[in-house]
Amino acid sequence: MVRNDRIINTILDNAQVNEGVEVLDVACGTGVLIPYYLERQVAAVTAIDLSEKMCAIARDKFLTEEKVTIICGDVNEFNPGQLYDRIVVYNALPHFPDDCQLISKLAELLRENGRLTIAHGMSRERINNHHRNVSPEIKKPLKPAIQLAEIMTEFLDVQTVIDNEEMYQLTATKPADRR
Repeated sequence: MVRNDRIINTILDNAQVNEGVEVLDVACGTGVLIPYYLERQVAAVTAIDLSEKMCAIARDKFLTEEKVTIICGDVNEFNPGQLYDRIVVYNALPHFPDDCQLISKLAELLRENGRLTIAHGMSRERINNHHRNVSPEIKKPLKPAIQLAEIMTEFLDVQTVIDNEEMYQLTATKPADRR
């Protein structure tokens, strides 16, 4: 995947990742977004990934960064004992077998008025082609954003839906009246 600073910053702007927030980076991989979070002066980043190899690379990259915690594990089984202001799933949704289960779990981990963002730095068509051509283990194509938004509305209030040739993003907020 090619990293595009402009698209990543647009995604993080829409997600309202800014100074003082606590971020959960789901399926963080090698920590691609962590420098962007730190540049925005977040209070803390908890990054989780299922892959031990990816976590090892991320830990090595951010070994001296006190604001960053890398956890190797399944986010669906993650019980941190705290809630997050922002949760970001970047370039990873097709790796999760059940969108509804994931969104339900992440909604539980959000603070009131917290924001969940699911995004890809390229179009749905390009993501699906990429997985078809490069990742035979991923059988689940990325849904049209409007379909994912329908799932999200069961748990959250959807704020942003972008599904175009440049990027794919949904951002939703956990209102005070949803527990």
